[in-house]
Amino acid sequence: MVVSEITLFNTLKAKLGEQEAQTVVEGIKQAVSEEFQTHKDRLVTKDDFHGETRDVRLAIEGLKADMERGFKENLKWTVGTIIACTGIIITLMKLVK
Repeated sequence: MVVSEITLFNTLKAKLGEQEAQTVVEGIKQAVSEEFQTHKDRLVTKDDFHGETRDVRLAIEGLKADMERGFKENLKWTVGTIIACTGIIITLMKLVK
């Protein structure tokens, strides 16, 4: 028995008696074991966790690369627009004179 089982057993033994306390502790132990067996396929293993974190890191790196490409593309359009606007302003100034 583990410490928690011993503590529960000693607590119940004072109220129920030794045999009944042992029966209750074993029943609880069996219920917990059955519940664990029912849900253990949904638990994450260490390998699952590391695989998922690796996938997330790769996705983040991909997003960083996409953002950098988008920034460069945006910069090209911004510089081009500034040059075009400057040309239009210079042309309008020469036409007004």
